[in-house]
Amino acid sequence: MFPESQKNVLIFLLASIALIALPHLGHTPKPVMIFFYSILAWRFWAIWRPNGLPGVPLLLMLTLSGIALLYNLHQGIVGRDAGTHLFMTALALKCMEIKKERDIYLIIYLTFIVAAAQLLYEQGIGMTAYVLSAVGLLLVILVRVAGRQVPVRQALKTVLKISIQSIPIALVVFILFPRVEAPKWLLFNDKNYAKSGLSDYLEPGSISNLGTSDDLVFRVKFSGRVPLPAFRYWRGPVMPYTDGKRWTQTKNSNPDKATEAPTGIGTPYRYTLLLEPQVKNWVFALDMPIGYAPPLQRNGYYQLLTSDNPEKRAEYNITSYPEYITGGLSPADYQESIQLPAEPSPRIKSLVGQLQGLEAPPEAFIRQVLDYFRKSNFRYTLTPPLLDQDPVETFLFKTRSGFCSHYASAFVYLMRVAHIPARVVTGYLGGTMNDVGHFLEIRQKDAHAWAEVWLAGKGWTRFDPTAAIAPERLEQNLNTEQELGEEIRFIADGSSAGWLSGWLKQSGLLWSSAEYNWQRWVVNYNSGKQSSFLSSFGIDGVQSMVLSMAAIVAAITSLYGASLFFRSSGPSDTALRFYAKYCKKLARKGLTRETGEGAKTFAERAKAQLPERSAEIERITSLFIELRYGREPAQENLRQLVRLVSKFKAG
Repeated sequence: MFPESQKNVLIFLLASIALIALPHLGHTPKPVMIFFYSILAWRFWAIWRPNGLPGVPLLLMLTLSGIALLYNLHQGIVGRDAGTHLFMTALALKCMEIKKERDIYLIIYLTFIVAAAQLLYEQGIGMTAYVLSAVGLLLVILVRVAGRQVPVRQALKTVLKISIQSIPIALVVFILFPRVEAPKWLLFNDKNYAKSGLSDYLEPGSISNLGTSDDLVFRVKFSGRVPLPAFRYWRGPVMPYTDGKRWTQTKNSNPDKATEAPTGIGTPYRYTLLLEPQVKNWVFALDMPIGYAPPLQRNGYYQLLTSDNPEKRAEYNITSYPEYITGGLSPADYQESIQLPAEPSPRIKSLVGQLQGLEAPPEAFIRQVLDYFRKSNFRYTLTPPLLDQDPVETFLFKTRSGFCSHYASAFVYLMRVAHIPARVVTGYLGGTMNDVGHFLEIRQKDAHAWAEVWLAGKGWTRFDPTAAIAPERLEQNLNTEQELGEEIRFIADGSSAGWLSGWLKQSGLLWSSAEYNWQRWVVNYNSGKQSSFLSSFGIDGVQSMVLSMAAIVAAITSLYGASLFFRSSGPSDTALRFYAKYCKKLARKGLTRETGEGAKTFAERAKAQLPERSAEIERITSLFIELRYGREPAQENLRQLVRLVSKFKAG
């Protein structure tokens, strides 16, 4: 049976398991977590009431219940989610049958897996630190169990020493071990935890649902100049088809159609885009993306898509031109871009005629429409009123209040009534600059919709009707330096609130910068980055990586071995060191311990020659044996040994 004296280890272990499982609350179904913590609480209670542990029939029933629960949730046991929940259930059940010391070892190993499984869901700095702390806690427990209840301080010291020694080898393996990307067919179809964000359809007010969301979508680091906020249009799905209420890509549209490659004009922007996990395979490039490499590809609406798994964080190098020409328009594209679900109402036709939509050149009509929005008491709001069965007409003539999707939809509709090719484009606008790391953060609240009109000689040209109503929307992301400048002004005025606000803001920027670099260089250290980094040291190919890794690890291991060899010439712990000191005192009297002679045998010889010291010799020997070979050495015994050896005199 499990030793009664190791109850404190069991309490420590169960408490650690409860803490380690906490991060799984964010993605584990409630029934699994309730089952897990209920079993754990039962086992806690049974520490003081051993008779409360379940017998074989009840334990079998609990096991079958756990299996049924998992099968009902996953219809199997394969995959990230199912596998994680299986290990958690097995861990809880195993805690109910701790009988021997080896059960403790098995539970600790299962807990290692549960702790590491959290990194399959989140790999941020905070979560990584949490998991590493959990692993350290488990190692302390492991050292205590294996070391026969060594003091906690000594166990912590041992774990710290092991951890420091493992860092160089871990770094070498991380940098040099060949990165192998798993093929798509090996990816399990688990529940999606990526952010959904923009949809593949647009209707008035749909984007406003994202207007207050602070969820991160992607980060961008420019190599060189950074575009002003008003020019940061991040292109997403294009909506050419409408049924009068919503705009979609689906009916009569072909995203994979062949189109002319756009021609960039002026100086391009070059940047690295770090995209967060997504539901769709959309990559939001700065309008207009022209330079990119696989796995990126461009569809017929100039939107970038990735052939990689979109639910993984990914990094792309892209070149975009702020000015461009897209080329001609085919008859099919023309028909698609003037499509309307039905004959426009007389009021809308009258408005188009009033704005000279059927007479003036397209550029003149566009100016007239924008002036109409600007001068006719239209209002920009994140909480627009509900629209009826004719949303465009209701918006134009009744509510006149809306979000960017209202204005983009109405603008494109008016263009089409005038037989001018136009379509709705969705994506993001702006982004917040992190002046510590010098990168942009684009969040869901930056979601935006605008319009594209096809103009002769220019091709598809961007127009943003929201700018006519709310130009501040284009400038809403204030420069961080300006914000910090305000905080500095508050500090200069002696405002404690301003000082605290500035300190918190700067801390947030530092953390965000650290998180960005962690994601780029650690989490996203893939085969491409590895090859690029190692090639600068002349290490190319898998064979070269493996040989280099083996050579460096062997060198580090040799250094560790040499240090242990030279250190092993003296006593390895306090008990052995003071026993050696005791033996030296006896050696001065001619009592030398023979090679291979046991402590008890040597004590018998010493007592025969020094009968007056028999009690001291017997006590020192028994303390030494207990400390070196006993199952549960006590700290008090070590103090006694030190005191007796220090006082011992052979003469």
